[in-house]
Amino acid sequence: MELLRWSERPELDRPVLVAAFEGWNDAGDAASSAVRWLTDRWDAAPFAEIDPEEFFDFTANRPEVHLEAGVRVIDWPENTFSAGRLPGGRDVVLLQGVEPHLKWRTFTELVLGVVDELDVTMVVTLGALLAEVPHSRPVSVVGTAYDPEVVARLELQQSTYEGPTGIVGVIHSRCRDLALPSASLWAAVPSYVPGAPSPKATLALVDKTGALLDAPLITTDLEIASASYERQINELVDDDDETRAYVASLEQRHDEAREAEPVRPVDPAESAELIEQVERFLRERGD
Repeated sequence: MELLRWSERPELDRPVLVAAFEGWNDAGDAASSAVRWLTDRWDAAPFAEIDPEEFFDFTANRPEVHLEAGVRVIDWPENTFSAGRLPGGRDVVLLQGVEPHLKWRTFTELVLGVVDELDVTMVVTLGALLAEVPHSRPVSVVGTAYDPEVVARLELQQSTYEGPTGIVGVIHSRCRDLALPSASLWAAVPSYVPGAPSPKATLALVDKTGALLDAPLITTDLEIASASYERQINELVDDDDETRAYVASLEQRHDEAREAEPVRPVDPAESAELIEQVERFLRERGD
């Protein structure tokens, strides 16, 4: 079985790879939504995909069925590579996918096989984490890199994280082994709204990626969606004294700290009651 299927091999000039994966690395669907948005905005065309058969437990992540002209079609988890060209002329490869369940090292080598084939000069991954941050303040985006030269050039932080990791951590580890420059951008999503898509975090990642690649972007649609998102959460906060007090404390802490320290990831269990209230509120609104 061919695990990496090429539909064509695009002619690219030393592109940058931008990747995001649904799942553990994708709080509020922010990272995966950012890559989808960039793929659409940059009119990137698919050219290769990774066969899901070897990498997913389909009892845990079940394929979905939909109808096309009365015919039932199965949608399998996808990891798709697309290629485009930025307005300034720079080439870019976008990997839009789902974090695999199995054989992470094999999966990573397939990704790096595309990197080698297309002479990719840098790998950038997007992620989103749950953190003790207020929804009413600008989204914090933390950048990390393994290569000291990349850290200095892009004004990022050298990664010192220890603990459980996702597929992006494995990919960056292999990039380091191969002396391939890489960077990872992470947006902070409020821990009390983990189940709701966060266009505000998506916008922050899109803006940071555009700045990183020196590719100006018009993000009016994301700005409108972000304002709507914030209004909805404001309604929830105003309707509950406990939630309002909690968010006020986060706002105070944020305002005092500013950007002195990176945001702290949290276990959603720490805010279980607030999470339940938010999700119930959003279900009742239905929009």
